[in-house]
Amino acid sequence: MAWAAVDVHVARDGDGTIRITTGPGASSDVTRAVLDVAGAVLAWPVLAAPGPPTAEIHDVGRAQQWLWAVYGERTAAAVHACAAGELADVRVAPDRTALADSAARLGFGHWAARWWPASHLDGIAALEPDLLGLELASLTHECQQLFDDEGDQPDDCVAELIEDHQAALDPLIRWWQATPPSTEPARRLERVLRSVDDAADSAGWDGQALRGLREALNRPRRDGIAVDPVALFARHGGYALAAGDPLVSGGRVIARGAGTNDWRRYPPGFVDASETAVSWTARALGARRRIEVEVVAHSAAPVAGALLVAEVGVDAGRPSRVPLARRDDMWSGRADLELPAAGETRSRIEIGVLLPGFDPGPGPDGGADRDAIRALVRRRLAAAAAADVPNSPPHEGTSGPFLAEIAATTDEDY
Repeated sequence: MAWAAVDVHVARDGDGTIRITTGPGASSDVTRAVLDVAGAVLAWPVLAAPGPPTAEIHDVGRAQQWLWAVYGERTAAAVHACAAGELADVRVAPDRTALADSAARLGFGHWAARWWPASHLDGIAALEPDLLGLELASLTHECQQLFDDEGDQPDDCVAELIEDHQAALDPLIRWWQATPPSTEPARRLERVLRSVDDAADSAGWDGQALRGLREALNRPRRDGIAVDPVALFARHGGYALAAGDPLVSGGRVIARGAGTNDWRRYPPGFVDASETAVSWTARALGARRRIEVEVVAHSAAPVAGALLVAEVGVDAGRPSRVPLARRDDMWSGRADLELPAAGETRSRIEIGVLLPGFDPGPGPDGGADRDAIRALVRRRLAAAAAADVPNSPPHEGTSGPFLAEIAATTDEDY
């Protein structure tokens, strides 16, 4: 079966890299799902209709093991022809394959783990990381044909995902046992559990959580009492907007504004994804001028350890950094600010938030992309809510809801 109205363009660069393109690419890192696979990097534009990935193939020999299974015979033959120098440029219609669908879903899952715009301010529920992590482990195991043993593919991480997120196994089993078998969540739950069990068994992994999984899968299934998925999984603590004491008191307010919330500049789980999450106030305290920064924290934001900073620029001058500390639902910090002696209220103050050592630097304005991403995840959450009904049709491939999305639709905190 071919993808609807899709052609791929296969060409070889001067350095020998074979590029497979499938139409316009993503406009930014935020809108691109990526997988590092054997001999290549695959990518999908998150905001586009489902389709085959683009690829940068740097080792055709290593890519041999998955190339035919992802793109089909015609595209694979074109890649080999380009690699041999027989063709410089060719367009073909790719076949749609099961591995292509699973790879696209895995790529989207990794994208969601990094870029999902969870926000109390925007009303977008967070995805439970342990639940998402186990489904990514399941998908990675199902996509093992994409990977080899060379050790340069960070997305081939089944062992790490199971180890890091095995705390979710027991609640996942309880959710499965309490879910009517005719629903989409029950089908997805069983598939994930059996895939995780198979991965662990194949690798010889053991442990109390995995032994409990095997025992549950080997027992006859009996439906239990209905459960709330959100209540089953460990939460990161309470979250109350506008909690805590005011940042500072006294002084004359000379300026206020909103800062820039660039998702690329800090890890997932640190900051509420809303565009209005970063705010600042400039005060006059006698002859001194002080900047106060407040950033709404993500519900999973760390209380200790790595600390964010606010990057403060005045009138396009060299920016300075203000350390931020987590206080209840806020990252906050303050520092003295130098303003021109005349016309202090006319100064242009620009503020962004970042994690030192992680920050790639400010990028182009991605407001339109972020608005489109919020619209996308709201549609997905609405579809996930509709999936939790008896006799709902199965959703395989890229677009079906993740278990973490289904669970998120029951979270009344958002």
